[in-house]
Amino acid sequence: MAYLPRAWHVLKTEGYWVLVAKLKRRLRTTPFRVARAPELLGSNEPSGDLAMPGDRDPLVSVIIPVHNQWPVTARCLAMLRRYPGDTPLEVLVVDDASDDETPQCLARCRNLRVARNERNLGFVRACNLGAANAQGDYLVLLNNDTQVQAGWLDGLLATFRQRPDAGLVGSRLIYPDGRQQEAGAIVFNDGSAWNYGHLDDPYKPQYSYVREPDYVSGAALAIRRDLFERLGGFDEHFAPGYYEDADLAFRVRAAGYRVYYQPLSRVVHFEGVSAGTDENTGTGMKRFQAINRQKFLDRWRNELATHGDRGEDLERQKERRVRHRAFVVDVYILTPDKESGSLRMVNLFAILQELGYKVTFAATNLEAPEPYVSTLQMRGVEVLYRPYVKSIDQHLKADGRLYDLVILSRADSAAKVMGTARRYCTNARIVYDTVDLHFLREMRLAELTGDKATRAVAERRKREELGYIAEADTTLVVSGVERELLAREAPGAEVRVISNIHRIYGNRRPFAEREDLFFIGAFAHPPNTDAVLWFCREIFPLVLSEEPTMRFSVIGADPPAQVRALASGHVRILGYVPDVTPFFDGCRLSVAPLRYGAGVKGKVNQSLAYGLPVVATTQAAEGMYLVDGESVLLADEPAAFAEAVLRLYRDAVLWEKLSTGGLAVMERYFSFAAARQALVDLLGADQTA
Repeated sequence: MAYLPRAWHVLKTEGYWVLVAKLKRRLRTTPFRVARAPELLGSNEPSGDLAMPGDRDPLVSVIIPVHNQWPVTARCLAMLRRYPGDTPLEVLVVDDASDDETPQCLARCRNLRVARNERNLGFVRACNLGAANAQGDYLVLLNNDTQVQAGWLDGLLATFRQRPDAGLVGSRLIYPDGRQQEAGAIVFNDGSAWNYGHLDDPYKPQYSYVREPDYVSGAALAIRRDLFERLGGFDEHFAPGYYEDADLAFRVRAAGYRVYYQPLSRVVHFEGVSAGTDENTGTGMKRFQAINRQKFLDRWRNELATHGDRGEDLERQKERRVRHRAFVVDVYILTPDKESGSLRMVNLFAILQELGYKVTFAATNLEAPEPYVSTLQMRGVEVLYRPYVKSIDQHLKADGRLYDLVILSRADSAAKVMGTARRYCTNARIVYDTVDLHFLREMRLAELTGDKATRAVAERRKREELGYIAEADTTLVVSGVERELLAREAPGAEVRVISNIHRIYGNRRPFAEREDLFFIGAFAHPPNTDAVLWFCREIFPLVLSEEPTMRFSVIGADPPAQVRALASGHVRILGYVPDVTPFFDGCRLSVAPLRYGAGVKGKVNQSLAYGLPVVATTQAAEGMYLVDGESVLLADEPAAFAEAVLRLYRDAVLWEKLSTGGLAVMERYFSFAAARQALVDLLGADQTA
């Protein structure tokens, strides 16, 4: 609704078709972020006779304790059947002495494993019995009054894969009407607890990223089976139920693991169906909530002494394990599968998190298209987006004082946010991350073309960028070449090098099993278009005259028409390719025929990280510590470039030498270890302790 006045203005001033085009762009790039009701099964379905997932060698055991209420259990099982995911799993129901139709109905469910108590032992002992009979490496404990949603199990397991320190992971719990029930729980110093995000819109940014809560609800949680067994399961000190999940989370942390809330695992919970919701009635299961709260407080009193009072700020309390806070702005959402600047930034986030930072990210347009927003949220990055955040200025005015570090990535984001950050982020180091010096790239283009208009643009860019450098506390560049340039242009500025950051995969296929060559680079970056056109028009014909069967693949999002027109039997214009690994593992070499540009070239880094040799121009290899004939082949003229391609393509000994040399350069200068040390040097001991 907030967009309607603006839409009406566009309609009046620019016309119908302009409005339609803008609405299409908005729908294409802005996810549906308002609260919506989840998928539910109605009260009339199903009635029984369910065929459940039942793998003989399960990775996951889903354990559901039940006592009566068969219709509720049946709908829980039906949703499990609807959304089993791709993971081998078994479903194990612990029938806690039901005396309704539950035993008979369970017997009709194919592939379902059932354990039965002859008397009602309660939630804690029922879960422990189920765990004792489970076969999977991971246990998922699920209340029978839940209905899982699409992707729920994939989200839980992905957390364990991505975070080796994860011991316990909980789902996002949602009410049947779509409102949030819990996004992880907060425990106060009196032992009482609060469901964070209760009754709010679940799609707000603060609820939508992986983080560490005080505990996660036993209504839907996953734990490593070996850890559950080592801890003795739920402690029967809290039988028949309540506070056993909070106690488990505290014991998991005491054992050296971490507890995570996973928002992408969405589970509807019909709270109170099995135990009621009023702990003050004095009767039934719910009465144990008050009793067990005192037990929990007695056990964890020393740790809880560091927690806040119940009336204190919930946002501060939910981040009690956060030591430092970083706010990062880039021009658009990060797309690490499409361009090297985004890949560098995502890897920088991982290092910051390792150093104890919570990272909050915003694109200057506050758009958050999928799948990129979810990818960042899975990494534990809080992403700000419309309609919940109206503007970055507004956010920093409210919360800027909380940040210890602000990174403005690229000149255009510095232009929009630098002034606001300086005004409101009073406790932060303001860092301008150039990614590459735009004015240097434009200057080189002007030299290549002799175009006066381009030179004028470069001069304007230079004035702007030097202005941002003057305003920032620290400026980051990606190469020593650019640092030396700024030492002359901005002698008073603090300039540091943090270059591209890559995981080193190594050479995984021998020379003889490889063929052809390729180029990779996003075409939103103009130097890539020039490079491909130059290579295909002036260099590749010389190569084909000697190797007529060779093929050249061009990978990169949004190739322009002039690049697409190059396609032939020998040239494949592939556009965006989701997984480029087969090219790095299967091609014999990659080329980087850049004639102008700035910064360090991710296309070269990526190739070298896979042990794939590169033929490059001097411009493409600038600032990368590469030596011609040792770790790369360099050539700047068409004939020399073609000769280098043919030589490397045919010479296995040279190929192995360059592969080994390139990997050594990557390990020394472009690895996570190198970037981590550079960040520690930048931030100082007080910011990384």
